[in-house]
Amino acid sequence: MTLLPAIHPFAETIGLRIDERSSGRSTCSIEIAPGVHHNPHRVAHGAVLYALADTGMGAALYPTLDEGESCVTIEIKITYFRPAAAGIIRCETMLLNRGRTIANLDSRLYLDDKLIAQANGNFAILKPKG
Repeated sequence: MTLLPAIHPFAETIGLRIDERSSGRSTCSIEIAPGVHHNPHRVAHGAVLYALADTGMGAALYPTLDEGESCVTIEIKITYFRPAAAGIIRCETMLLNRGRTIANLDSRLYLDDKLIAQANGNFAILKPKG
């Protein structure tokens, strides 16, 4: 099993937290700060929600990796349903399929108990060199 890297500067910069993680599952969250996370329309920028989903997917996938393996995002499709002006956004991620070289994951983002976005992503599983 490969551990998720302990240092995640980007997540720390935007205040993104990994609250729970296990093999194939994770829960992440971020508290929306208007002076940091808002777009010009005074709601959370879509990139903040995307980062939450992307990080949640990596956090769910990392515990399934063998020693020395790593993973990288190939692509993520995200659909935004509702804006989020304030509050804590929670991202629940589940691994849907893991092959030898590709994994597919689903993330659902909630503000309170309302679904505000959903993402599906594919990650490459990289084997150690040598």
